[in-house]
Amino acid sequence: MTEQEETIDLARSYFKVSTQATMAFRQFMQQKFKSTGVDLTFEMAQVLNALAGKDGVNQQEIANATVKDKASLTYLIDNLSIRGLVYRQEDEADRRNKLIFLTPKGRQLLQDTLLAWADEMYTLAAKDIHPDDIQLVISVMERIVQNLKN
Repeated sequence: MTEQEETIDLARSYFKVSTQATMAFRQFMQQKFKSTGVDLTFEMAQVLNALAGKDGVNQQEIANATVKDKASLTYLIDNLSIRGLVYRQEDEADRRNKLIFLTPKGRQLLQDTLLAWADEMYTLAAKDIHPDDIQLVISVMERIVQNLKN
């Protein structure tokens, strides 16, 4: 096997494991939602998390933070609004934009439940892994993202 073939094979394995890790994160949170009766999807929780500590975030900022397109995000925000967790308000600086805010109910769910579950998930995910190893994975992922953007 040539070095290039080995690199391609390793990249395939890496992306497979990366996808499995993403699915494991999703399943962890979905199990939490199901076992506690929280009527959310993983994607909705991502949107709420993007609003953590912020008031009045525009949809493009949320799209960037969640890596979702604006059409998908509109659907998610509509569903969060129906559940009384967020609301839209016209941006006074640019009336074409809507700013998204957490409602008191949304803020409470995020602070009392979702952030704790996320901390639990990340703690479990990082169990027995040295911080230097995690930093190395982050650095490699950042390089992969840059390689694919260029």
